[in-house]
Amino acid sequence: MTAREIVRLMNREDRKVAAAVRRELPAIARAVDAIASGIRKGGRLIYVGAGSSGRMAVLDAAECPPTFGVSPKEVQALIAGGRRAVTGAVEGAEDSIRNAERELREIKLTRNDIVVGVTASGTTLYVLAAMKFARRRGALTVAVTCNRRMAAARLAKIVIAPEVGPEVLTGSTRLKAGTSQKMVLNMLSTAVMARLGHVYGNLMIDMMLTNQKLADRALRILAEASGKKVSAAEHALRAAGHDMRVALVMLKLGVGAAEARKKLKAVGGELRKAMGE
Repeated sequence: MTAREIVRLMNREDRKVAAAVRRELPAIARAVDAIASGIRKGGRLIYVGAGSSGRMAVLDAAECPPTFGVSPKEVQALIAGGRRAVTGAVEGAEDSIRNAERELREIKLTRNDIVVGVTASGTTLYVLAAMKFARRRGALTVAVTCNRRMAAARLAKIVIAPEVGPEVLTGSTRLKAGTSQKMVLNMLSTAVMARLGHVYGNLMIDMMLTNQKLADRALRILAEASGKKVSAAEHALRAAGHDMRVALVMLKLGVGAAEARKKLKAVGGELRKAMGE
């Protein structure tokens, strides 16, 4: 095949991924509600995966703190082989049953936690061991897999199984399977954070201002959310100690930083309630 023929074939196959994920929306929504409920009770979202699936999980977990301002402990990812496996292969790691159980013990898994096993094949021993351990501890288990007939689905309370079909490169699950996992994990974390109030409309109201680009974005977000000028948003954000929630309450209600913090504290930090919306 020519290069053009190869990429055309891959593009044609990739079109099937969104349709496969769409068929799983009811299960994804159930998982979102369950995860949000668990976090409200003090639980955590814990992804478990190996190889490409594990790397996808690590990526999603790593992006939650800067995007939604949550603690790194609230959304975690365990990957077979540990940190070394993020950038390279660790021989035999995905077959380690003992490591999966040990790592969940180390983070003190509780019944309020939700363990999401990410495994395209549905047979990865590391993931299966983690899900079995989670079930014994009374934690909710979710499977993100491309084969609902395998063991991971049987161990899960909620099964999310986009059936994307054979890969262009046989067995290379970093392709369509990996794309479907990325889409599903994006939905899970983003929808959970929206349900928990970490967004305002479609705006990242709790994002961390860790560089100049994000600081500039914060000003645009505050201006859009409040209907005020960027200069007013800049003044409010500075007065709020760079807390976007406090700054937005100040802008919307025309109050000072101390009053804005008082209003937020009175309603447990719920932004819309603080502003009477």
